[in-house]
Amino acid sequence: MAKFAVWLSGLLEFEEAERVLNQVGHIPLSDSSIWRRTQKWGESLKAVEAAQRATATALPGRGALIRGEERQQPEMGVAMDGAKVYVRGEEWKDLKVGCVFDIEALPTRDEHTGELVDMAHAVRNTYVAHLGGPEVLGELVWAEARRRQWTQARDTIVLGDGAPWIWNLAHDHFFDSRQGVDWYHATEHLAHAGHLLKGEGTPAAQRWFKAQKTPLFEGHADRIADQLLKAAQQHPPAADGLRREAGYFQEYAHRMQYQELREDGFPIGSGMVESGCKRFRKRFTGAGMRWSRPCIERLLPIRAAIMSRRFDQAWQAAYKSPPN
Repeated sequence: MAKFAVWLSGLLEFEEAERVLNQVGHIPLSDSSIWRRTQKWGESLKAVEAAQRATATALPGRGALIRGEERQQPEMGVAMDGAKVYVRGEEWKDLKVGCVFDIEALPTRDEHTGELVDMAHAVRNTYVAHLGGPEVLGELVWAEARRRQWTQARDTIVLGDGAPWIWNLAHDHFFDSRQGVDWYHATEHLAHAGHLLKGEGTPAAQRWFKAQKTPLFEGHADRIADQLLKAAQQHPPAADGLRREAGYFQEYAHRMQYQELREDGFPIGSGMVESGCKRFRKRFTGAGMRWSRPCIERLLPIRAAIMSRRFDQAWQAAYKSPPN
């Protein structure tokens, strides 16, 4: 009964979980009773998560193959992103989310030609989350990657947007992996540059954007940056914005080798973690939801285990663990 109550609390609001237990399972358990069990077992799941994190971070050869291992797994990847949740007394706080995934080539319809081609996709996604700074999130992602035999993968990649904390964690935990800035995030910056240069919403801005997408995809972000810097000298009203966008493409040019990544069998978008952020938000940012920090921190590993389709495994680990 406790297991079902905790599982439902990770999916639904406590009042809805009460109705499901009563109407479907004929279990007369109040929402406050569900809440108390969630607090107890959520704390146990947190303890298991902390133990796994400590073990993973203590292992030698972080991010690299260690002695006795062979690279036998398919390509793998990690992606990181952030969302906002409301914490009572603290207002909107950062929820850092990490996703670990395998990579498989699947038939996909090409948006330009309409033909079906094999394209890399993230599959078997698993998730971790932390309410706070990036350091703990990095350890959680690394522990999950090690659990999934990351060091045996033939090749690996880290995907994210332009947030510096993502690339700092990639350096700390995944230093020998490929790196890629999310393609859609890069094109948003490209579109903004076009608006600055040609006028927001104008046909000229749209034409410029379409003309520059191909060089960006082909790995010429540095050329786009040079073009924007020159344009900044000729358009004083938009100069500051153009220089900011040029700086973005200069800084991340080495992570914008999209054609090369795609040809090597890697995804170029971080939709897998963006989807994960939305699914965390679905549980934690409903209408009127205001969480205490202890409550949301106990629910996070429950929600993550459900999203990762391994709640049963997580429950067994918590159930067999010694009491705190």
